[in-house]
Amino acid sequence: MNLAPACVPLVRAMCSPDPARRVVLITRPAAGAIETARRVAALGFTPLVAPVLETVMFPTHLPEPTRLQAVILTSANAVPCLSAAYFQLPIFAVGAATAAAARKAGFTRVTDAGGKATDLAVLVRRLCEPSRGSLLFPGAATLAADIAKPLRAAGFRVIRRIVYRTTPVAALSQTAHDALTGGWVKAALFFSPASARSFMALVTASVPPTCFLGIDAVAISSVVAAALLPLPWRHVHVASLPNQDAMLALLI
Repeated sequence: MNLAPACVPLVRAMCSPDPARRVVLITRPAAGAIETARRVAALGFTPLVAPVLETVMFPTHLPEPTRLQAVILTSANAVPCLSAAYFQLPIFAVGAATAAAARKAGFTRVTDAGGKATDLAVLVRRLCEPSRGSLLFPGAATLAADIAKPLRAAGFRVIRRIVYRTTPVAALSQTAHDALTGGWVKAALFFSPASARSFMALVTASVPPTCFLGIDAVAISSVVAAALLPLPWRHVHVASLPNQDAMLALLI
């Protein structure tokens, strides 16, 4: 897991769970997990950052900003591919976490669609015009939802670029393993089908199923929840909306 030096002390602190407190396991990739951990700590829980996926950026040629009317983002993982040359462009983000990542990077014209890819497509169709220029859609090779198709059907030119990929980590961190087997974890957060599948593969070989009897799984969608069902969780909760706020509301 590669992190900026300033993030390392924070991650170390969050990866030293206190068994006297309620530990929440955060499985998302490191960049997003840091922000989630701060939110979890603010709710009075002990966050345990244990990414089960890692993000690898691809060097990709992007179109000149002058050719574009806006950028569409369905994941915060794509934000690092955008240089300062794109800061003047509007950003249409699928949800709050992606929007926050774009603002933190330096973008000021950011609109949050609320968490659903379908709503993001509707938002873009409402605020953009096919005649004003192309839309840049940077993302991973595999997408949970490809909004380029409905936008192209509406007459937009969408320039799709693969700028990163996520791969499962080789092993669950020792801290996460010890917290799970020691009975410290009270809840685990899952933000994507890929993270749920990776987690299942990692723990099947190393953590006894009985360790999950007292843990609540919190999934961002029903698809993610379905991937977690083989384990005997205390409860499997599905967020009312596909965003972090709705997931964290289930911890309270």
